[in-house]
Amino acid sequence: MATAATVQPKKALRLMCCYSRKDATLREELDVYIAPLKRQEIIESWYDGEIQAGVEWRKEIMRHLEESDIIVLLISAYFIASDFCYNIEMTRALERHDAGEACVIPIIVRTSDWLSAPFARLQSLPKDTLAVTSWTNQDEAWTDVVTGIRRVAESMRQRKPS
Repeated sequence: MATAATVQPKKALRLMCCYSRKDATLREELDVYIAPLKRQEIIESWYDGEIQAGVEWRKEIMRHLEESDIIVLLISAYFIASDFCYNIEMTRALERHDAGEACVIPIIVRTSDWLSAPFARLQSLPKDTLAVTSWTNQDEAWTDVVTGIRRVAESMRQRKPS
């Protein structure tokens, strides 16, 4: 006798965080706020601090850039000044975004001159493009960021087969 097909749970989306090492504290803050998304298996996240000893770091970063569904860019003057962040990570992330292979989300973490950058055409977080560090209550800023990431992830999961 045939049984009804069971519904497979949706696979967690892979999120990669691109950031300047000078913004490591802000990357750690983001990680705390996206914890509910990870616990609910909506996303799994990765950043370069997870690269193990003996692994070719550039190849590992590029592999994750190619495999990630969501790529967040933590935008600050440090990010823009970093040749690797700007010329390598951001450029490849935007190529994948434009090809429909990934979603790039700029997260404005520090006030900087970013409006002429290639990612400026994308809707950024938090709302009103007010940098996280400029909010009176940074908990509210990070909650706005994670709410935006959740919306993107849920939308992508509805479109993506299990």
